[in-house]
Amino acid sequence: MTTWLALFILAFGAMLLVSNESGMIAGVDAATFGYVAVFSALLVYLAGGMMSRYGGRASAMVRDGVTWLALGLALVTLYAYKEEIVPFAARMVGEFLPGSAMTVEQGAGGLTEIRIRKRLDGHFNANVAVNGRNVAMIVDTGASSIVLTPEDAAKAGIDIRNLAYNIPVLTANGRTYAARVRLKKVAIGPLDRADVDALVAKRGAMTQSLLGMSFLSRLRSYEFSGDFLTLRG
Repeated sequence: MTTWLALFILAFGAMLLVSNESGMIAGVDAATFGYVAVFSALLVYLAGGMMSRYGGRASAMVRDGVTWLALGLALVTLYAYKEEIVPFAARMVGEFLPGSAMTVEQGAGGLTEIRIRKRLDGHFNANVAVNGRNVAMIVDTGASSIVLTPEDAAKAGIDIRNLAYNIPVLTANGRTYAARVRLKKVAIGPLDRADVDALVAKRGAMTQSLLGMSFLSRLRSYEFSGDFLTLRG
């Protein structure tokens, strides 16, 4: 029954729109009237479906209706306050997952400030996007450049088979040689830099990649304070 009623509303509305010459129907413009007719038909169809589903159980229908309405309002509220919620959520993630970037502030002028929490072993470990691929790195201000392990370099799309390992470097395991490369993009959270110089160490020379000064020096500033590393850019 409700399906036929919905179809009747659509047909009647279409007839009025076709026969209308003044541009106004029932005191509103034709476009608004068309939207109202379609919405009314849809509302009648949905209401009929709900009535048949709940079989006259008005209390259950009202309860579910209120639940969906509350959910819709919650989603609208979350979207309206997304600018305030996103930094808070990032901080929570950073507390539970050291190495994740926590956005502290992002101003209209483009200045972004993020924090990284120290790991239990005393290192600042950053989850860095290298050429779009996630790489875990230890922040090392003593390293003049980003230094990638061969595995991380390959993950970032670098062909490690044709590299020239002729740059001497000193690592925790002693002196070794590395190859010079240029990374298309390096990012920590919302902070990103393009065309960043880096080195790829020989296989076995390092256990984890290092985030060195070739990236850090291109930020506005960086600061170690207690259990946090703050990056500004």
